Amino acid sequence: MAEPKVALVVNRTLPPQMERAAHDAIVALEDRGVRVDTSETLAGARNADLILVMGGDGTILRGAELGRSTGVPILGINYGHMGFLSEAQPDELPAVVERIAARDWVISERMTIDVHVQRPDGSCNVQWALNEVSVEKAFNSRLIEASIGVDGREISAFKADAVLLSTPTGSTAYNFSAGGPVVWPSVEALLLTPVAAHALFTRPLVVSPYSTLEVRVLRDEAMVSCDSRRRLVAPEGTVITAVRGERPVKLARLNETPFSGRLVARFHLPVRGWREREVRE
Repeated sequence: MAEPKVALVVNRTLPPQMERAAHDAIVALEDRGVRVDTSETLAGARNADLILVMGGDGTILRGAELGRSTGVPILGINYGHMGFLSEAQPDELPAVVERIAARDWVISERMTIDVHVQRPDGSCNVQWALNEVSVEKAFNSRLIEASIGVDGREISAFKADAVLLSTPTGSTAYNFSAGGPVVWPSVEALLLTPVAAHALFTRPLVVSPYSTLEVRVLRDEAMVSCDSRRRLVAPEGTVITAVRGERPVKLARLNETPFSGRLVARFHLPVRGWREREVRE
């Protein structure tokens, strides 16, 4: 069997802690016969066994761009704040290295979302997101005025700060902050969540993964942001359609903690009453 290969993606700001950790990870992996590519390119990731991401959720989203294109799974070590997509904490690095050297992980596929931005001048852009596509007001702009639809039928129109088109993975990101529902990653669905909308019907929608979500920009200019990494201009008259992504993103998992456990840990949810009940029982 060929020696394992890891493509390393790190936080580009490289604070001293991050720089030392990245160096230690490279040395430890190479000592165990693992080849490490630090180019952060598609060519470097294409024949890797794993993409090791050291940083916060933003860095993991950057690693996801390589993972989606190559089909290589991503394993994140959290050096950020929330770290919802991460699998381990910095103090677990030695154990992570051992697991990588042994090729000991399982794969969790995460649904993505594909988006088409069709402008009135006939131009069209195609993009994707792991968390969400946000149709939001442009810089120094007023609220966007938009209509929303599902499967070719208009449902409502309103003014809002933004309209979010999310995946279950993204339900704990911007969607969560906007009051949208938390959807377990194993559930295949698409979410539409208005943000601070001025209308009577502004409830979040959860629809089939085979549905098509639609947002029409009715007035002024909007911006389409994909995972807060790729931005597109959407002038008045633009139609944004979103469907289930053709390519998933693979996350490498090292433990079998259920999503409910990750939810409690990441959001520091108060579960003392539940634990006390378990002790009494």
